[in-house]
Amino acid sequence: MPTPPLPGFTRRDFLATGAKLGAALIAAPYLARSAPAGGGADSLNLALIGCGEQGRVLLNAAFKIPDIRFRAVCDIWPYNRRYGERLLKKYGHEPVPFEDYREMLSATPDLDAVIVATPDFMHAEHTIAALKAGKHVYCEKLMSNTVDGARSMVRAAREAGRLLQIGHQRRSNPRYIFARDKIVRGDKLLGRVTNATAQWDRAVTEDLGFPAGQGVAEAVLNRYGYANMHEFRNWRWFRRYSGGVISDLGAHQIDVFNWMLGSNPVSVIAGGGRDYYTNHEWYDNVFAIYEYPTEDQVVRTSYQVLTTTSAGGGYYEYFMGDQGALKMSENPKYTKLYREPRAPEWDPWVDKGLVMRPGSGEGAPLPVRPWEKPRPRIPGLSKPASVVDVRETAELSAWDMPVVLDKAIHQPHLENFFDAIRGKAALHSPGEVALATAATVLRVNEAVAARKMLTFAPEDFTV
Repeated sequence: MPTPPLPGFTRRDFLATGAKLGAALIAAPYLARSAPAGGGADSLNLALIGCGEQGRVLLNAAFKIPDIRFRAVCDIWPYNRRYGERLLKKYGHEPVPFEDYREMLSATPDLDAVIVATPDFMHAEHTIAALKAGKHVYCEKLMSNTVDGARSMVRAAREAGRLLQIGHQRRSNPRYIFARDKIVRGDKLLGRVTNATAQWDRAVTEDLGFPAGQGVAEAVLNRYGYANMHEFRNWRWFRRYSGGVISDLGAHQIDVFNWMLGSNPVSVIAGGGRDYYTNHEWYDNVFAIYEYPTEDQVVRTSYQVLTTTSAGGGYYEYFMGDQGALKMSENPKYTKLYREPRAPEWDPWVDKGLVMRPGSGEGAPLPVRPWEKPRPRIPGLSKPASVVDVRETAELSAWDMPVVLDKAIHQPHLENFFDAIRGKAALHSPGEVALATAATVLRVNEAVAARKMLTFAPEDFTV
């Protein structure tokens, strides 16, 4: 029996909103057509704001991309700033170091683009300043720690006529693109998708410290919005700086729900708590259930993030249909396809290059099938027969996708951003798309606090 619509919306409303958003994306300035400001036609001058852990990840991915030059690095912590400067010089760049992003933008006018890898609560401020200075911006996820902040970034990009890419890098991963366009949606190997789930679990970790004598003076921290060095180093755990673990880890995978299903959710119910880390403000575990309207039916998705155990399960997204399932991860060892017994044979898809036959790895056929129970020896038979226990579903064979990513996982997303600046591509995660994800993610914290199901309106996802 189909799920009745929730009060205040219809499935048509949400699908129509998605269509309007797609039209807006076509009309928006997400494919730059002007030549870069610095150097030749393909040379780009860049700056990085935020030289912490994520900033370094992006730098290491960018080093493998030709025709880019880092002209400046900015971080309020001298320890990070020196690290970023030295790392760039090691790879032949000559960046000028800055503490204040405003000084950097003023003193380096020939920048083409700025990469923002600061804590979430600063994303809007840094991004809008760079856009107003005429720079294209690549900003890490989550887009902002508030939906209003995310909307202000979209408005600023429109007003400046500049590109804004948000760091949901799975959208540029060729394996994820293949899975979405061929497996889930295009050729529909999974049949009718009915459910999806995802998780990202981490073991217990100690709070981050800093080298003796290398802290930032509290007056300086206060000037930039931080209470003290402990919160500066562990900002993800405090409400004024972030959206917590659902934002930090869940944002990537919940974005995949939106993207793969081609829809935004209509409701969410969630639970979570600060059950382990007594010195943190945000929840250390969160469980959420969404409902997504699709052309076929409502698809229910569940998400869990744990920070007190890895649970031995890794991180992945799992899309389940009536003919097959796809377990997907940035880590290839967790990625497999499973065909349901009722589905048509997949041999034609092998011939077309969509799947590879079962072989090895997680989920490969077992030499002994545990669902087959031995039957007592029957007189007249040379050996005991076996029978399938109807109480158990037979183990499914694990198939592979014939797509390999041989680059750092963030590199294709940066390449997409740089190609868009050069007028050679459209952005894979522009501001409008990432705004919808931010609204989807941040509503989870509201649902945890409210202890009840919350609904979305179509306008929640738009500017």
